Amino acid sequence: MKFRFDHNNINVFDLEKSIKFYEEALGFKVLRTYEPEDKSFKLVYVGDGITSHSLELTWLRDRNEPYNLGDNEIHMCVTVDDYEAAYEHHKKMGCICYENIGMGLYFIADPDGYWTEILPANR
Repeated sequence: MKFRFDHNNINVFDLEKSIKFYEEALGFKVLRTYEPEDKSFKLVYVGDGITSHSLELTWLRDRNEPYNLGDNEIHMCVTVDDYEAAYEHHKKMGCICYENIGMGLYFIADPDGYWTEILPANR
């Protein structure tokens, strides 16, 4: 029996804002969407177009306040070929929320406050 990663999920308050963030910050594209007939929620899967792994953004129609992420100890991680260019891009976007220069990594925060770790690919 083999298990393979398929996707991770996060709930988002403003779906369009989140899609735009993941496109601009990480180059992720919308891979597929799902919305039931009653339109009570919408699922948007975004990904890098290279791996089969995706991030599922779940929007709930009746949600009227941002999510409480608690201590926000869970995060995803991506690697990037040009770490310095990515850092400058994220710095201009104003989304860097934590840096660890000694370890050679940093984190960005999306519109809902979820963190993504950025690592150089050649680490």
